[in-house]
Amino acid sequence: MAKRIQLVLNQDVSKLGKLGDLVEVAPGYARNYLVPKKLASPATPGILKQVERRRELERQRQAELKQQALEQKATIEKVTAYSVSVQAGENEAIFGTVTTQDVANVIKQVTNIEVDKRSITIPDISKLGTYEAEVKLFSEVSAKINVQVVAS
Repeated sequence: MAKRIQLVLNQDVSKLGKLGDLVEVAPGYARNYLVPKKLASPATPGILKQVERRRELERQRQAELKQQALEQKATIEKVTAYSVSVQAGENEAIFGTVTTQDVANVIKQVTNIEVDKRSITIPDISKLGTYEAEVKLFSEVSAKINVQVVAS
């Protein structure tokens, strides 16, 4: 059986890897597809050093982003409750719903930190009261906040 060839990817290749990844593929796949289409290049010692340097820079960038997320978490969790005002009817039932966009807007107003609405998880809110929501700031960093729904 033919041995496998090491290549460094120049672009993301589905089911194989991302830009800069070191992959081992069959010689025919490398020779007939990856190298001619400039999706990958042979792994030489110089290219391996470049890949390692890129990985180290990416690790440092991820560490900075995580530190920034931890600081944002501390700022967001300092506030005891974020207040969202909605129209309410009888028995404290609310008209409409409280959306993640509403919560993101309140966080922006109070703390001046912009949070993506897709990173917020809220329970179903159908009455006035206090609810716990989760804001995911980074892959391992999330903040738990209290959302207080009050009548306007």
